[in-house]
Amino acid sequence: MTTQPKHSKRPRGRGAAPAQDAAAPVEQPPAKPKMRVTHTALIEAARKPGRPDAVHPFVAPSHPPGVAPKGSNGMAMDSASDASAAAMFAWAASSAWHEGQQFLGYAYLSELAQRPEYRRISETLAQHMTRKWIKIRHVGDGQNGDDGEDKSDKIAAIEAEFKRLGVQEAFRKIAEDDGFFGRSHLYLDTGSTEDPEELKKPISSADGTPSPAKVKRGSLKAVRPVEAVWCYPTAYNSNDPLNPGWYNPESWFVMGKEVHGSRLLTFIGREVPDMLKPAYSFGGLSLSQIAKPYVDNWLRTRQSVADIVSAFSVMVLKTDLLAQMADGEAADELFRRIDLFNSLRDNRGVMAVDKNAEDFANVSAPLSGLDVLQAQTQEHMSAVSGIPIVILLGIQPAGLNASSEGELQAFYDHVHSLQERFFRPNLERVLQVVQLSKFGEIDPDIGFEFEPLRSLDEKEQAEVRFIEAQTGAIYQEIGAIDAPEIRERLIRDEGSPYSGLSRERSTVPPAGEEGGGIPPLPGLEKPAAPAAPPQQQEVA
Repeated sequence: MTTQPKHSKRPRGRGAAPAQDAAAPVEQPPAKPKMRVTHTALIEAARKPGRPDAVHPFVAPSHPPGVAPKGSNGMAMDSASDASAAAMFAWAASSAWHEGQQFLGYAYLSELAQRPEYRRISETLAQHMTRKWIKIRHVGDGQNGDDGEDKSDKIAAIEAEFKRLGVQEAFRKIAEDDGFFGRSHLYLDTGSTEDPEELKKPISSADGTPSPAKVKRGSLKAVRPVEAVWCYPTAYNSNDPLNPGWYNPESWFVMGKEVHGSRLLTFIGREVPDMLKPAYSFGGLSLSQIAKPYVDNWLRTRQSVADIVSAFSVMVLKTDLLAQMADGEAADELFRRIDLFNSLRDNRGVMAVDKNAEDFANVSAPLSGLDVLQAQTQEHMSAVSGIPIVILLGIQPAGLNASSEGELQAFYDHVHSLQERFFRPNLERVLQVVQLSKFGEIDPDIGFEFEPLRSLDEKEQAEVRFIEAQTGAIYQEIGAIDAPEIRERLIRDEGSPYSGLSRERSTVPPAGEEGGGIPPLPGLEKPAAPAAPPQQQEVA
């Protein structure tokens, strides 16, 4: 017995196809190609909105036209063949694609600098690194050298020149640009800006110090910060890791002009490994790139919380939706009812429903804990930047006996280490150039120190002076120092209220004379000597 196929049992009607014979073979439809998901599709699907296109981490960075001369935009390969270079880069980039770590580009970093989350991080560090600035001083004893020469006038002249040049503000801009782009420069304008050939020549001697032959008296016109996007590296060694020029550009193209590195000081706060330096245009990691994943999480969480708060309560009308939608007029009436309720929705609004066929309810999303989640996401930006929350966000710690004193002290120590590592080498170069421009020579005994960031209030300053006075009185009492030496220390102490006293005229008699010395402080009086016992007279 033969079983008829299902399609042969179709009813015959007008226009229907004739029935096929049961013995005739059934024609099978052509097989459809299988769906295949390519890796390119997966990459495109994983790309988030607003994220820049992924770039190869070892290609040369993009600079605006005119920054580097034509033909110089390329990565130095030296004697390596194209095949070996491609193999090396493919090996080195094998994990970069998976991690998504590559240079974001100066154009995209400039866009990020507009967001307050990125801007506040870089600006806060730059302001704290320069707000107390430096104190120019003699590295020996006070303002005088070993030969007793008074160098206070020379130090005052250097301080005035630093103020004229705006060195403090220039270094603040340098630190800020390094946070935005990972690299910044300071141009020392010695009057050679219009001479392209002179700009190519160094102003330093063989030992690395500025040369008096290149920096004449009065030649330093200005110091100017230059953003990294306008500077393109050139003339660096990539053959010998033992060479001092290994991945260290000797010169830079600045809008087509070649400028020697001794004239264009380079600042890099967070260097990348040697392999990545060409891709980063010989810059470093910017704070914006480091903080980007955490800022992205904060922005997404902030918007999600705002969306939940905006629509945490939803009104629900339970009705026979099928019957309502089947009739066009009834469907229009339903939507008009909903629009009317939404227009009049407030605490005094009323929604009329059919008692037997409809129901009206409210569904609310729980809001508890959203503030904690949002705050923790925001605190992550503080953690990755190394800036305490009280400074970065202005949020005081909560709780009994909560204090930020420890966090502030750790932050000030961190800023001081950044000043020493990031500022000092080039700041010493600026100090040397200023001395050559002012005096025609470099005094090796004149240096500087960074001012402490934490300032004592009036009460703490008074307590410190009281302890120092007690210490001086004790040293004088045991004969270690004399009163004139204590007076000299008070005169030289700029924070002392007696710093303006005259050195020549002393109103304190020397120790040992009547009324001489410093009167004992309360609690330090010498105990009175015991009275001698009365002598007994001999009775004859």
